[in-house]
Amino acid sequence: MQKIEHLGIAVSNLDAANALYAKLLGTMPYKTERVESEGVNTSFFQVGESKIELLEATNPDSPIAKFIAKKGEGIHHIAFDVDDIHAEMRRLQAEGFVLLNEAPKRGADNKLVCFIHPKSANGVLVELCQEIREAE
Repeated sequence: MQKIEHLGIAVSNLDAANALYAKLLGTMPYKTERVESEGVNTSFFQVGESKIELLEATNPDSPIAKFIAKKGEGIHHIAFDVDDIHAEMRRLQAEGFVLLNEAPKRGADNKLVCFIHPKSANGVLVELCQEIREAE
């Protein structure tokens, strides 16, 4: 793992959260994106070398909607940048971590992603992120 890539924050209203974080961070989001496979609208703020990802549910069955219903708005996950997501997934499985997906999938911000079950990481949802390269 190279660095913290981003912190994911679940929000009920993306427009309102964008306005709040723009004031807080002194900058506008550099990107907004809909990720149909996850049922979310996202926006990204650059903070130094790291990012903040705001996530708003697009339907009541999405993981973000369920998270907010159970825990309210707030930090949803921490994402780490990796060079080789396949190798990192194999390494973590060998170490006993439970992965939520068997293969990486396309996520927001031009990334391949995989999630580690919170029960394997002291209650924290961990995301692995690898930049999508041309051959992938």
